[in-house]
Parts: sequence; C-alpha cells; structure tokens
Amino acid sequence: MYACLVVPGNLELGIECARGFSPHIEEDPPDAVLFDARGLETLFGPPGALAGEIARRIGVSASIAVAPNPDAATFAARGIGMRGGGGVTVILPGEEAAALAPLPLNLLPCPPQTAELLHLWGLRTFADLAALPAAGVAARLGDEGIRLRRLARGESNRQLRPLEEPLLFEAACEPDSPVELLEALSFVLSRLLHDVCGQLAGRALSTNQLTLRLTLERAPEHVAQLRLPVPMLDAAVFLKMLQLELSGRPPAAAVLRAWLRAEPVKPRRLQHSLFQPPSPEPEKLEVTVARVRHLVGEGRVGSPELMDTHRPDSFVMRQFGEKHSAAGAAVAVALQETAAADGAAARLCLRRFRPARYAQVLVVNQQPVRVSSPTVNGRVVVAKGPWRTSGDWWQSSAWNRDEWDVALESGVLYRLFREIGSGRWFIEGSYD
Repeated sequence: MYACLVVPGNLELGIECARGFSPHIEEDPPDAVLFDARGLETLFGPPGALAGEIARRIGVSASIAVAPNPDAATFAARGIGMRGGGGVTVILPGEEAAALAPLPLNLLPCPPQTAELLHLWGLRTFADLAALPAAGVAARLGDEGIRLRRLARGESNRQLRPLEEPLLFEAACEPDSPVELLEALSFVLSRLLHDVCGQLAGRALSTNQLTLRLTLERAPEHVAQLRLPVPMLDAAVFLKMLQLELSGRPPAAAVLRAWLRAEPVKPRRLQHSLFQPPSPEPEKLEVTVARVRHLVGEGRVGSPELMDTHRPDSFVMRQFGEKHSAAGAAVAVALQETAAADGAAARLCLRRFRPARYAQVLVVNQQPVRVSSPTVNGRVVVAKGPWRTSGDWWQSSAWNRDEWDVALESGVLYRLFREIGSGRWFIEGSYD
C-alpha cells in the first residue's frame, strides 16, 4: 500500500509527517507527499487504521489517501482536496477503477494538446476515459493515450522516486570565549576534523576539499580552503595542513565560531606493484607540498602549464591534481609530437632568466656586436636574427620585440631581445 498526503501551503509539514512512517518518500510539488506504506500493517493495523493515524499525526486539515499503487493514492488525495477541506480515502486492491471513476480528467498529467482533445471528445471524468476501448485509444493517441487510460483505471505499477537529501559532512563549534592563539584554535579544529572524518568514514567516503569558515570578533569572516589532489581521510594530516594555512594567513581577530565542511568523494583505490618500490604516501606528500607552499608563497608550487598564447615565457602554475586546460593539453601534445618527430636529434635548451637581465648592446649595421651587463660581457662573434614577435596589441599587456641568438667570444650562447617601443635590450636566457 501507498499513502499520499496533500497539505495545502505546507509541504515541509507533510514531509516531516511522512518521515515518521517510512524512509521512502516522494515529493510531488507544490503540496503533496507520497510514501511507501507496505509492511506497516503490523504496526498500525489495516489501511483504514493507518490513514487515521496519519490524520492524527499531521495535526492540520489535510487530504489523505491510501491505495495499492502510488498514482491511485495521489489522484484520490488530490480529488479530496478539490472538494475543499480535508478527508481520508482508503482504496482496497481491486477497487481502484471504481474509486477513481468520478474524478475529473484535469487531474491526469498530460500535455495541453491531449487535454484539449479529450475535452473535445466529451470526456470529463476518469470513468469516461477508462470506458474507451484500448485499441481505439492507441490508434488515436498512441502510447500517451494508453498510459493515460491505465492511470484512469488505477492500473499504475511504477516505483517511487525517493526524495534524496544532499549528504552534508560538516561540523561547527563555538568556544566559550574568543580564541586568539593558533595553538588553542588547533584543539577546536582537531575536534571538528575528527567529527567530519567520522561522518565520512561512516559512509565509506573520503574528501578532496575542505572549507573552514571562522567567525571573527569585530572583523570580516575568515575563509580557508584546502584542495587535495587525491581523496584522503586523515584527520591528523588535515590538521597539519590547516595549521600551515592559518600560520601563513592568520585570522585578523579572535575567533568566535568555527565551521568546517568536507566535500564527499569516493575513496582512492591503489594497487601496489610487487616489483617496484612503493611511491610516497599521498598524505605525507601533500603535507610536504603544503610546507613548501608556506615557505615560498601561494601560487608558486605546482605544475607549470603553458598558456594559449604566443607571448614568450607565458605560463601559469596549477596545483597538483588539477585538470589542465584544453589549450595546455594541446600544447603538451604538440611538444611531444615534435620531440618524437625529431627523434634523437640534438636540441638546445634555453635556460631563461627570471626576470630578464637588462643589458647594453652595441649595434653596428643593425647587428649586435657587443653585450655589456653586470653578469654578461663579451664580444659577439655570431648573431642570428632578428625575429619579430608581437601580440595583445588591444590590451595594456601588449608586447612587441625583436629577438636575437648570439654567440660570445667566450663560447656561450645567449638569447637577446629588444623592446621596440622603448628600445631597451635584455638578456632572456642562455642555451645549454
């Protein structure tokens, strides 16, 4: 059996009442709730007694129907609501067609074109549609007509679409007094992490992102977020990473309340090899990366990715585990194909100077003949160039320059470039 509650204007109350009877609940907006009542006979008795218990618990005027299938219960409950006020209807097995017969056809879920056609045929109630021959309905309305006719006869056999609430793995703590020191805050974070990790472990899940929100005393909210390259579930590791994050970017005032949330993901499965040494554990590696990030700064640790531009030395640092952009992947594939095509041919590697070193270059007949700088000095014996490169002329970050490859008398090869706008020379790097 299935039960349906129609509570006008109070869907939340209907859901709360239905949860007291069954965990399998279907929401039918704007005001109907349907739940599976099979097996409740041992607790509440026959269907009539179950309907009376539902009416007692709901506590307000509601339309309640108990029927052998979900659609029959829904139509019966909505039919009560159309008459005004509340009420209870119990439909026993085999009585579905007779109980639904007087209901108006506008209760059936059908497209407006089909509803208009049924009205033009002179059909007004469920009984009118149920009385039509199945072959004639199929010939004129197809599968949609057969479905509507079955609903009018109370012959539905569908399963419920259970209401699934989002899984939230979070915890909050409000200390008795404001917390000013990181050491004291660590005890609060340790408690929150153990609570959240326990919730995840109970669902056999891990997390790849933690969000910490700190409500501060007379200061804006402080937010710290950890993005992990692989799913993990280790409260001690998370605590160490949060400590490093907060020590590098501490809250601006005393902490009044801490709130922690974890994004659930499936745990990582790893198959170790019998003939290769084990790789570092992800937890220990991530703590090491966090320590390095704390020393060198945010945005300076990760995997470099080339940007989709011809601008020299243009790249961004992606955190380990992040998906690279399509442009970066295309550039990487192109470089791999180029290397494969060249085979074992010798290639020079440019070791860039960051930032590029300012230099004074003597030019004769539009050719550099001598380079002078605090670190590089010498006469140019071979010069190749110039190669003009420019771009982003529509932005403030436009570039326009001439590049040269030169060999000094010392035997070292350098890359030089001259900015067209300013005329200044720079040493971009040296070749290995």
